[in-house]
Parts: sequence; structure tokens; C-alpha cells
Amino acid sequence: MTQAHSSTSFAKFQDATNHNLPPICGYESEVQSATTSDRDPIFLNHTNLNLETITSGFACALHMHQPTIPAGTNDSLISHLQYMFDHPNEGDNHNAAPFAWCYSRMGEFIPQLVHEGCNPRIMLDYSGNLLWGFSQMQRHDILDNLKLITCDKQYQPYVEWLGTMWSHAVVPSTPIPDIKLHIQAWQHHFATIFGAEALKRVRGFSPPEMHLPNHPDTLYEYVKALKECGYQWLLVQEHSIETLDGQPLFHEQKYIPNQLIARNSSGHTISITALIKTQGSDTKLVAQMQPYFEAKTKGKQSLASYSIPSLVSQIADGENGGVMMNEYPRDLFRVYHEIRDNGGGLSGTVPMNGTEYLELVASYGIEPKDYPPCQAVQQHKIWEQLALEGDITPELVETAIAHLQQTDPNFHMDGASWTNSINWVKGYEDVLDPMLKLSTAFHQKYDSQISSDPYVTQQQEYKQALLYNLLLQTSCYRYWGAGRWTDYAQKIYQLGKSALEQS
Repeated sequence: MTQAHSSTSFAKFQDATNHNLPPICGYESEVQSATTSDRDPIFLNHTNLNLETITSGFACALHMHQPTIPAGTNDSLISHLQYMFDHPNEGDNHNAAPFAWCYSRMGEFIPQLVHEGCNPRIMLDYSGNLLWGFSQMQRHDILDNLKLITCDKQYQPYVEWLGTMWSHAVVPSTPIPDIKLHIQAWQHHFATIFGAEALKRVRGFSPPEMHLPNHPDTLYEYVKALKECGYQWLLVQEHSIETLDGQPLFHEQKYIPNQLIARNSSGHTISITALIKTQGSDTKLVAQMQPYFEAKTKGKQSLASYSIPSLVSQIADGENGGVMMNEYPRDLFRVYHEIRDNGGGLSGTVPMNGTEYLELVASYGIEPKDYPPCQAVQQHKIWEQLALEGDITPELVETAIAHLQQTDPNFHMDGASWTNSINWVKGYEDVLDPMLKLSTAFHQKYDSQISSDPYVTQQQEYKQALLYNLLLQTSCYRYWGAGRWTDYAQKIYQLGKSALEQS
């Protein structure tokens, strides 16, 4: 990279960005450097926690998302949050203002708790769509509150950001070449708002809908992309994984770090640390601080000849539902005051963030290879079938999958998420087919160009085409079923197709 490019800061990148496009590409080298060049611990030298005095911990994450939809003037792209404000009489759109407050309020709650003598922790997962929406709507009040707890050294030890897919795409049905593009797009966007130093501290990843792919090649490429982008651990839903012999995780195994093993159809393996999200997705679990009360029933466990605290990990929508909107502030402060008055948040059952916990565990000399291994659910059946063949090849893997799909009614390769009631593939061909077509056309046009000139990603035409490609993969276009949302998907497909044809 030339000096002119390498010296370009994220702030200049932000200033140079067309305000009609989000900052999702163009500075891949800078992002790569920020996320992979310095992997020293980020919490260990600053945390006020000591595992010797802790019996158990709880780690709570708040997931925030609003999709980008072609519903503005002349079908322009706007945040669904903006649409809610503009159409307050539709459905529950009257919640637009409470939602906006929920997106901002941790910037008020964390400082207040700290000033009240508490030792709070929170992990934040905001989609790229939502972050762009704040900028589009000129909601600098929300962004400033988030910057306070992200960048101010007084508060940042209490807050951990988790990376995610920029456009809230569910990984199992995302075209494999686009997985890394989503991951990098979010990193670009986050860095332009909060800076490279803040991006360096993003070590954990929160998948949209808690969806984990179980096709061997998709999972392998997913984990590979995460590690190439500097991520050290992944939050996974307990029923989306299994032991290597195909059994559910034993009960206490869910409360310590696991090592997720991904083996592809050529027999290559890769792994990443996994923290296990337990129980369901009901926002009551986090809103009413259930992880704290569950953690109080847990104790220390033995791992690699050491005794470490159990950790109860949980994530929920941070804005959705009356319990989260109305009861969370009450219970958050009530519980943290209780913790403060019983050990100051330094002993017994305490809040912890994911990376902080893992760094404290690692300080004992425990390594990821010491964690119990797991794999994506249903994979044991594949490897058991292939054991009869004595070899692993792409052809044999696909043959085994086809055989299992024909003979085992419980077998599937659709992945698993926080709910078993939604299939993100079946019945959505009218969205998936255009999605795959647009992705294929995008890569046919640009992959060879980028190989010859990496700075193609700084061109406005590329950014526009990438935006439509990522937007079409937003899970909302399937989650909300046929009708208006699938119509939105068709509009985005046409916009993306036109952008590729005209560029």
C-alpha cells in the first residue's frame, strides 16, 4: 500500500464517504491492521475482577437492529426506524420513540451505575443497518451516547461491543463469498464511528438470529472468515451445537468456554472459542436479569486442573417488547444495587463481559485446546456415515448428506438458530433465488477487478453494488413472511441489478 493510502485515517474515510452510502468498504488494509496486528489482551490489565474471589458470573448482551428498506421518497433507502416515525399509526410503529431511547439509554445507564458505586457490564450488538440509520436520521444524540461508553476511558472497561453481519444476514443461507464481506463491512462502519482503537477491542462475534450453519463447508468458511477478521470467540445457541459424538452438551458444559470445531468436505479443520447462550430468546430473560439469578445457582468448575467460575451467557433484543422497554431499567438498577451491596461486584456472583472472562481464564494458563470440543448440530451423522467410507472428499460428503436427507426425517442442513419455529430457507425461494443471482453477478463483475486493483473497493460504483448485495440478504425479508417485506426484497434486487449493469 502506498504511503498516501496507508496514512488515511478512518476519520478521513468517514468525511470522504458519500452521505447516501454507508462506510462499508474501501479501507480493507486499515481494518485488517486494526483487527489482527495487535492481539494483546484488552481487559486483563484493566479489569478490577479476580477469578479467585468469584464463584460465578453472568454475561448479558443486547441485540439491536432495524432493517434498511426501500420505502423513502421514490423508493429511496431509509431505516425502518424512520419509517416507524413517519407512519405511527401502522402496527406497533407508535413505539418508534421508545425504541430510539432503548438504542441510546445504555449511554445513560452505565455512567449512572458507575457513579452509584456499581460494577456493571454489558455487551452490545448493533447491526450495520441500524448504525447507518442513526446517521441517516441525524440522530447524533444516540451516537454520542454510544460514543461516551465506547471511547471514554472512564466507562469503556464496562462495555464490550460484539461484531456481527453488517446487514443482519443469517449465515447458513448467505452466499459463502459474502460472509466475509458482511463481517468486514460492519468493521468498516464501526471504525468510522468509534475509531480504530475501539475496533481493536471488538473480539467477540454475535451472529444474527443466533444462526449457526451446520453444512461442513459453510461452517468452515464462516469460522475461517471470523478468524481472518480478528475475531477470537463466537456466541452460539446451546441447541445449535452438539458434542463430537452427537450428544447435547452436558449441563455444566454450557457454562464454560467450548471449542467449536469446523471440518470441511475436504477434511480440513479450523476452530474458534464459543461461549454458549443458554435457554430461549425471550427478552424477559435479560430484561428481568434472569442470568444473574441463574448464575447465583452456579459455582466453580474444573478445567485443565484449574477451578474457574461458571459463566451464564445470554442475549436478547435490547428494544423489542414491553418487558425490555419498561421493566429492564427497573430490574437492571435493582440487581446492580443488590450486587453492589453484597461484595461490590467483585466477589461471589458478578457481571462479566465475554472477552474479559476469557482473558481471565487464559491468565491461568488455560488454552483454547483445553476447552471441551463441540461441533454444529447434525454433523455427527455426516462423519459417522463417512467413517464407513474411510475417507472425506467433497463428493462423499454430498453423497452422505443426500443419503441422510432421504433416510432420516430429522436430518437437515439448514443450520439452527434461537428458534426452531422458523426455517430461513424453505418457502422463501422468491427471495433466495434473486439473492443468489445478485451475489453471483456481483462477484463475476468485481472479484477479478479487485484481484488486479484492491482500490476498486473505494469506487462509488463498487460501494453501491456492494450495498444492494448485502441489503438483499437481510433476514427481515424472510422473517416477516410474504407480502410487503418480500416486495422490498424484489425492489432491492432490481436496484442492485441496475447498479451492476450501469457501472
